[in-house]
Amino acid sequence: MTTKTAKFSMGNVVKHKHFDFRGVIYDVDFEFNNSEEWYQSIPKDVRPRKNQPYYHLLAENNEITYEAYVSEQNLILDDSEEPIRHPLINEIFSGKKGSGYFKPSN
Repeated sequence: MTTKTAKFSMGNVVKHKHFDFRGVIYDVDFEFNNSEEWYQSIPKDVRPRKNQPYYHLLAENNEITYEAYVSEQNLILDDSEEPIRHPLINEIFSGKKGSGYFKPSN
């Protein structure tokens, strides 16, 4: 049995390597878990592999906030320590420390 690992963790602030947006990770799928229609809508020349972690992000750019689903190969850590301004940030995370966010402990 192969153990799957992810490069990033929940609460990490990341940015996209090719597109101008950043976000905080709130969930991870250890391999692609979205619709085939969504996958096929990505242009073939930039379509990521399915057999890698995919991250759910509370995302933002200079104009809007939204939720994004992004492959590991297209993300890098954002160490700017700038807060994420997504309206759901306080519903999912209880605080910010340095460049990341943390969830409430149960």
